[in-house]
Amino acid sequence: MAKSNDVTMATSKEDVGLLNPNLDKMLSIPLKKSDPVELYQPLRKLVATKFSESDAEKVESVLETLNKCRSDMVERGDLSLPMQRDCLIHYFKCLCMVEPLFTADSDDSDGIMFFWYDAFDPDYICVDGVSSHKSIQLEKAAVLYNLGAIYSQIGASCDRTTALGRHLAMDAFNAAAKFFSELWKGFAKDISATFDLTLLFTETLHQLFSAQASELKLQQQLDDDKSNNDASSAFQKHRCAHLFKSVSKHYGRAYDLILSDPAATKHVCLFDETWIPHLHQKQKFFREEARQRKSFILPKAKRPKTSSLVQSCHLDHDAESITEKLVRGICSNSDLWTPKQQLIYLDLLLSENSPFKIMDGGKLLANPWDMPPPYPTNFAVLSSSSSSSSRLMAFPLKKCEPLNLYESLRNYFVLKYSESEANRVEGLFKMVDELCSGMQRDDLSLSGRRDCLILYLKCLCMIEPLFPMTNSPNPPIFVWYNAFNPQEDSSQHNIHFEKASVLFNLAALSKQVALSCDLTTIQGHLLAKDAFNDASHWFLKQSHEAEKASATIELSVNCAKVLRQIIYWNFPHSCSVRSSSSPAPLLYQKAYDMSTLEPLAENLVHSSIPQYLKMKTCPVVTDPGDITQQFLSGYGKAKSLLVGECQPPCLDLLSEISPVNIKDGNLVANATLEAVRLALKEMNLQESKPPQ
Repeated sequence: MAKSNDVTMATSKEDVGLLNPNLDKMLSIPLKKSDPVELYQPLRKLVATKFSESDAEKVESVLETLNKCRSDMVERGDLSLPMQRDCLIHYFKCLCMVEPLFTADSDDSDGIMFFWYDAFDPDYICVDGVSSHKSIQLEKAAVLYNLGAIYSQIGASCDRTTALGRHLAMDAFNAAAKFFSELWKGFAKDISATFDLTLLFTETLHQLFSAQASELKLQQQLDDDKSNNDASSAFQKHRCAHLFKSVSKHYGRAYDLILSDPAATKHVCLFDETWIPHLHQKQKFFREEARQRKSFILPKAKRPKTSSLVQSCHLDHDAESITEKLVRGICSNSDLWTPKQQLIYLDLLLSENSPFKIMDGGKLLANPWDMPPPYPTNFAVLSSSSSSSSRLMAFPLKKCEPLNLYESLRNYFVLKYSESEANRVEGLFKMVDELCSGMQRDDLSLSGRRDCLILYLKCLCMIEPLFPMTNSPNPPIFVWYNAFNPQEDSSQHNIHFEKASVLFNLAALSKQVALSCDLTTIQGHLLAKDAFNDASHWFLKQSHEAEKASATIELSVNCAKVLRQIIYWNFPHSCSVRSSSSPAPLLYQKAYDMSTLEPLAENLVHSSIPQYLKMKTCPVVTDPGDITQQFLSGYGKAKSLLVGECQPPCLDLLSEISPVNIKDGNLVANATLEAVRLALKEMNLQESKPPQ
């Protein structure tokens, strides 16, 4: 980070009311550096020694990818900030997968030594300028640190004079704060490392980036209040004062932590002498502003004579609010496609967009982090044939009429805004239209259809703020047929009807996946469990969307409850805990009693009982010492740590593997992925041609 001398220390309490620190200045931190380490050969040898040569062959793809990720992370200098983030996340997942190999008895045999330098001063040696350690905990801590550092640099590099830039920066600083919180609470106390990984320093960085994220949120609130003419209400004044106080507390805590340890103070000053006065001034400034804002609620006679110095950032709403409005749509609806359960087997076995795959025989396939999807899909866990009971039990997919969404959306933008504004988001409109057409294709695999539906759902969330398009001469009309009675249909302009229909199909598709699994295999059993959980999640979200739209009867809230109840009692993992006094017919009676659709409910309930009994009696043998299961357990831990604020959805739009990218404030289709899709499409066409 470049040094700056534009901030000086306030000399007295009276100066605080006159002091206006550089509110545009945001701090970021450098990455930790490391020496190269060869990981593939020693880890493969370790697996072959501890397990077997066949086990080493099962996981060698993960080990190769782990080695490539680390090499790219340490040696490549041509990576953009989003690509560095993707590489670090991929490496961290691989690292957690191999973590079971780093046991106490393997430390003397694997020959792996990790070297990491202090990020703030590589020459500083009072607390191990170079930290070398065989413990994988140091490696994980250093990677988490670098993820926090990358997010801090992304946040600092955003154009915060625009609504979109401020949104991206706020989410980036929040993500950085989250990573340093994980370091502070989960790693720093157990490792002996460089100063930047100590308890004091990781907590300081957590507080610093929390402060910067809160400051941007405050600016956004001030701007929203100004735009909506809400700044004068007593409630808004009280909330504003609270936000100022919260920002001040975060800056104050970071400042106090650094000053509490002379070594920390010296360490920071050697890196950048303006940090401490910057934190000090920000703390005092926002504390005084909190007092001023709170006093505005008092009668005029009792208010202090000094006035507020913080003004909302001027934003060019006409230029930026369009893209920001669409990006906010995907952020505010991210819970739609994020189930509470960690459905790792559904992703690893089925999704074409997952870079890790479980192949036949438990072999793990790991694609390079920088290879765009789609990735190979494994169908070995799916049964080649289905019983008649399974066919009766499966929920059919809803069908819809073709729709040209691109023309409708683009014409609306041109009419309401301008041709230039339509051009700014044209990439999104093209992607929406492509996914809308693709989700109904007959030649899609289960995994391809699921991925297409999820991507389409995300795009629908982005364009949702545009609806209802009442000013458009030709608003899109969504036409869907009843899944259980194709003669019945419903046509609406309501986008919630479209979202509810897509969610229904995701649930029905997950149910089909579960019923097609080979339950005699470990992977098939686990995939069925995840697929049932997935179906339950989609039906729950579908019922919420259905409340906002009148539709065909199978989209009703009541029907969604019936279908979820049936799915709940199909969970294969729940069989062992059910009471023997509750036979299957009684369990399904609850679902039947909930429904007003008696013929439909009766058919679904009675056809579910044979499959329930099949899952209950299906023998599955698990092996806790299996190398694949150990690696997958580590993957689950990594995925659990990385969810939520650690991977904000709007920053995924900066990634090279996102189907829609933010480029210079515009939404564009990812050219790399488009080229891959066209190549695959051409390949499929050639394969389908009869031989000459």
